[in-house]
Amino acid sequence: MEQVFAYVIALGAAVMMPIIFLVLGLCIGLGFNKSLLSGLKVGVGFIGLGIVTALLTDSMKGPLDTIQGLYDLQLAVFDMGWPAAASVAYNTAVGAFIIPVCLGINILLLLCKGTRTVNIDLWNYWHFAFIGAVVYFATGMIWWGFFAAIICYVVTLVIADVTAPKFQAFYKDVDGISIPQPFCAGFVPFAWAINKGLDAIPGMQKVNIDAEGLKKKFGIAGEPLFLGIVVGILIGCLQFKTWAEIVDNIPKILMLGVKMGAVMELIPRVTVLFIEGLKPISEAARGLIARKFKSAEGLSIGMSPALVIGHPTTLVASIILIPLTLIIAVALPGNQFLPLASLAGMFYVFPLVLPYTKGNVVKTLVVGLVVIVAALYMVTYLAPEFTKAAHDVAAAHPDDKAVQVPAGFMAGSLDFAGSPLSFCIYWLLEGLKWAYWKWIGAGVLTLGTAALVIWNRRRMIRLIPAELARDEKILAEQERKKD
Repeated sequence: MEQVFAYVIALGAAVMMPIIFLVLGLCIGLGFNKSLLSGLKVGVGFIGLGIVTALLTDSMKGPLDTIQGLYDLQLAVFDMGWPAAASVAYNTAVGAFIIPVCLGINILLLLCKGTRTVNIDLWNYWHFAFIGAVVYFATGMIWWGFFAAIICYVVTLVIADVTAPKFQAFYKDVDGISIPQPFCAGFVPFAWAINKGLDAIPGMQKVNIDAEGLKKKFGIAGEPLFLGIVVGILIGCLQFKTWAEIVDNIPKILMLGVKMGAVMELIPRVTVLFIEGLKPISEAARGLIARKFKSAEGLSIGMSPALVIGHPTTLVASIILIPLTLIIAVALPGNQFLPLASLAGMFYVFPLVLPYTKGNVVKTLVVGLVVIVAALYMVTYLAPEFTKAAHDVAAAHPDDKAVQVPAGFMAGSLDFAGSPLSFCIYWLLEGLKWAYWKWIGAGVLTLGTAALVIWNRRRMIRLIPAELARDEKILAEQERKKD
């Protein structure tokens, strides 16, 4: 079984998603050609996004390594990046069974009307497997690992349901889509609380600068493309000690700036493919539900946050936070983690934050700064267990370079070890080494998760009239297009 799911996951999102979309499209009556085309567009979108992300990572790696050595920024936790976390997740017994277990939980909750999200983002199931693997290695018991993974999955589905209306209202062309990815979902409470706190400050509501407003106010200086070039040039300059060295390396510095600008410009263009691929599936699914299930609320298709990371505010906030994160990591008391490889994942902090800040750049940056500070501490705290898990997987799979921890370092990754949701689950199960702490934490998690599902069910029942009205409108629009 482990080999089967390892093989499936090894296909990658670019291959998995066309297959999933083809099967899903045929099941909902979209037709072979349209289903295949939708899936291929999403698959190509993942390939394009991977190329752009690789451009960012490859361009930044050399300068950041130089800066790290130049300023002696040697912290104890080495940034392994998301590939290490994914490898730890899927090369354990928890990871081997995480897909069928979570799909079974999803179906059960759909039947009980405890969720409205059908999570087809199978690639990102590694997030649930990761927290399960870490708890498994910490406790030495496989059942605690599955318990942690299931709790994370259920809470993420509820957050996806709760955020879906705001998500669909804020972003364009994402009707019927939700984001059940725990890394993004974990930052929603931060976004809600900080946004409320900022609104309570006199005059703050007048500071309403979105990405378009930034362009109008600052002209070209407010463009994500230009900001990317500026940040790239700044990082390029920091890798040299003297002005003479900077002058001698101007072509190299400018090239880094252009590459960073290219990333900011290409990401929105790539994410258009996700929207084009998702829209036919989403419309067909909601139309089918409107025809067949008149007495039930509409479902949402759970998809990767990759489809909306091209939003201008996400790009602006991410590119500004990259250098700030390096400064914060070095200056933060008690932090032992210097993010380098994980910086490419900065874009994934904001997909569910923006609907709460309404795209306000200032508010989004404040949320981002708070989140980064918290994430750095969480990665430092989880580093011993992450390291233990990486060593165990490396011993079983010596050819897997992703989990080879450098000598003298602990392992860390901002991409998921910095997730508030995974951290809370881990802390409630293993945070304190008291005799009965694990059972107390398990009780809190069980009762809290059950309460969330019940509350979510009641909340959705109240939304039935509005949802049915929207589904009927979509159905009528589809019928009109046919005519």
